[in-house]
Amino acid sequence: MHQGSRITAVGHYQPARILTNEDLAGMVDTSDEWIRSRVGIRTRRIAGPDEPVDELAGHAAAKALASAGLTPADVDLVVVATSTAIDRSPNTAARVAARLGIPGPAALDLNVVCAGFTHALATADHAVRAGSASRALVVGADKMSEVVDWTDRTTCVLVGDGAGAAVVEACAPGEEPGIGPVLWGSVPEMGNAVRIEGTPPRFAQEGQSVYRWATTRLPAIARQACERSGLEPADLAAVVLHQANLRIVEPLAAKIGAVNAVVARDVVESGNTSAASIPLALSKLVERGEITTGDPVLLFGFGGNLSYAGQVVRCP
Repeated sequence: MHQGSRITAVGHYQPARILTNEDLAGMVDTSDEWIRSRVGIRTRRIAGPDEPVDELAGHAAAKALASAGLTPADVDLVVVATSTAIDRSPNTAARVAARLGIPGPAALDLNVVCAGFTHALATADHAVRAGSASRALVVGADKMSEVVDWTDRTTCVLVGDGAGAAVVEACAPGEEPGIGPVLWGSVPEMGNAVRIEGTPPRFAQEGQSVYRWATTRLPAIARQACERSGLEPADLAAVVLHQANLRIVEPLAAKIGAVNAVVARDVVESGNTSAASIPLALSKLVERGEITTGDPVLLFGFGGNLSYAGQVVRCP
């Protein structure tokens, strides 16, 4: 039985094509000013038709693995959080394992939409604690451009594509765990507030319901996630929330009370990338040196199913 796990490296990947607010104004009845004032987004990245979600995931995973100084053979568990994989089987995790040449891992996909990465991270942590995995690759990847209605101006302005990944390893004996206890749950009776349904699948949401829930109900839950790690919100060095919309991220961060924390605002340049948003934003903070090794960071995902999951992690 291991004592706990920690994140030893992160990585991210975004497709090359940038879609600006001006580009969108040529597609639907909207404007740069309207989009910025309502959701705070300036740009988003869009994957090409020949760039499936497992490719995005594979790029991010390879970067995290390289950053950790590990080889594919070192990994025994691959967990991919995604809700936009088109194929049922082989699952995205198996395809990522095949792309990277990881021999014989347990490979599973998790679909908790925008809260997917924090659920996947907790699942990997639990597997390491139980002794059934020693090194895991945890990836959040979504290709929202494939499930959005590009004629619906209320949703198409929100989304982007991308992937982020973390390497999770068992702590050494006596070492403090680097991934705190998860606080997770859902509001199933409100599950229809965020949907990806139909054939072909299409993303839709009740924006006002989600906004009210996120800004009124979630701050107390996020504070509880801190308490589970034995920390006060003021102790946090950074807060990485699901990058849904700047008008949700900023009030939620303020209400948590993390007065000394860097607040990730990657939504401005990446849009809402669903399960990719938290690891993408975390990896960028690490890459830019805005947080340093050992810093306590709150990760908090929320959204589809009206699910949520949060935990405090130590920066790799």
